[in-house]
Parts: sequence; structure tokens; C-alpha cells
Amino acid sequence: MKIVMLEAASLGEDLDFSGFAKYGELVIYGKTTREQCPERIREADVILANKLMLDQGTLGQAENLKLICVTATGVNNVDLDYAKSRGIGVANVAGYSTASVAQHTFALYFYVAEKLRYFDEYVKSGAYAASDTFSNLKEPFSQLEGKTWGIIGLGAIGTRVAALAEAFGCRAVYYSSSGADRNPRYQRLELSELLRDSDVVSVHAPLTPATEKLFTYERFCRMKPSAVFINVGRGPIVDEPGLLRALEEKKIAAAALDVLEKEPMAADNPLLKFQDSRRLLITPHIAWASRESRQLLVRKLEENLKSFAEGGRLNRIC
Repeated sequence: MKIVMLEAASLGEDLDFSGFAKYGELVIYGKTTREQCPERIREADVILANKLMLDQGTLGQAENLKLICVTATGVNNVDLDYAKSRGIGVANVAGYSTASVAQHTFALYFYVAEKLRYFDEYVKSGAYAASDTFSNLKEPFSQLEGKTWGIIGLGAIGTRVAALAEAFGCRAVYYSSSGADRNPRYQRLELSELLRDSDVVSVHAPLTPATEKLFTYERFCRMKPSAVFINVGRGPIVDEPGLLRALEEKKIAAAALDVLEKEPMAADNPLLKFQDSRRLLITPHIAWASRESRQLLVRKLEENLKSFAEGGRLNRIC
């Protein structure tokens, strides 16, 4: 069979995809545009893609196509109804980035909560060397112990974050937009209660009709003025103009984001107006991308290909 990888560069240039060739003729493209896609996959039996929109417009001429391997967990980029109508299977990869995203969640928190950029610049500027005191208490911060950490979406990543928060001495609580998340170890709250009680709110939910624009200006106003908001879920869960207003009006203490409504970031994104790194940190969708998680992703993709070649349905969405 012919296997076409359309967006290899999205997984990094330090990975080895040669194992995929055990299951057929392998063609690798670093990047593929929507316009290039139909011709590149015309004869493909299997395609691997990440963010490229796969619908009738891109898939319509691929008469041999039998399987789409999404090189991520989310399948928002695939028209599943169209794939089903064509008998095209769709498989994703889950669980590869749990440790990486949980780790980055806390990296984001500590950067803003402990004002790390301020203290780093204070030292590197020479101000500390010129100081007559051993410390700098101009930017107070709080310890995590005794705080409440509210989690939106208690899936694999949310559960890992809850456990880490507990290790720091936090009370971990959660809200499930779908109602499907149930874990007796942690208290489940309604959203209004979680926003009222939490010192930290971190988002680990998928993008669904129930979570799109879940966090608006009005919702931020229900949080503590001392609270830190973190989003490592999906960008459209947050209304970005509403977040900017909440930061400007000090409705919350700080926000840290790894995902945005449009990626790469739009040049006119309203959050670019807010330049105070003590209160806003944005990273370019890297929480998932530790070297170890990307290597695990490749192994899981190969498992999906092996299963398909042997007539199996490993990690199939449809």
C-alpha cells in the first residue's frame, strides 16, 4: 500500500519515520497546503496528517484512500461524516503527551505566579549585584500549599495535573462540561462554584460545542482577583478579547496560555496589546512537544499502521 505523510515538519526534524516504510511505500512531505493535498494523496491508501483540513475538498480525488492517521489526539481537522460516507477509517493517537502537557502546565503557572521573568531580569541587569540587600521583595508571590486548584476536564491530562497539584499541597477540584468525567478522588463542582473557589484554574478539555467560548469576560469576573488562569486545552475555549479586558481590569491576577484561537497567532490578536509578562505568558502550542512525547507519538503511529496492515482497528475513531 502507499502511505503519504503530509505534515512531517509539524512533529519536528529530529524524529525517525523510517519504521513506517515496513508497511508500504512511504512518501514524506514536510508541509502540505490545502491546494497541494489532492494531488499528493491521489493514489494513497493511507495518509498521515496533523492540522490540515481533511474534507471532501481535499479527499475527494483520493479513490484508494482507506485510512487517515491523525498525528495527534484531536480530530477536529477531519470531516468525520464525509470519511464515514466514503468508508475511510480515521485513527488518532492518545496518551502520548500526558506527562509533557502536565509538566508544561506547572511551568506556565510558576512563570507567572512567581514573577520569574522579573527576577531573572533583575539579576541579569546587574541590579542585584549593585544591591545592598540579599533579597528582593518587590514582587510578592504565594505558595501553592493550601490553595484550591480547579481543573476543567478531568481526562488523562487533567487527572495528572490534579495529582501534581495535590503533591504541592493543593485541594484539587474539577468541572466536567460533558458530565462524562467521574473520579471519586476529587470533588466535582459546577462551573460557578469552581470559579468562585479556585486559586488556579487550568483547562484540559477538548473543543466541543459545550466548551467553545466557555471562558468569557463574565466568567473571568467570577474568579478571584488573585487567581491564575491557564489554558493548555484548545484556544477557542477562551474568548480572547474577554481575557484581555479581564487582565486590564485586574479581574484575575494572571493568565498563561499555550493555545490560541488561531494558530499561528494572528498579527491582530488582542492579547498582543498586553505586554506585562508578570501577568500574561503565551507559549506557541508547545506543551505536547517534549522530545519524549514526540518519540512516543511516532511509536504509536507505527502501531496504528501495523494494526491496519494486519486487519485491526487500533485507535480507530471510525
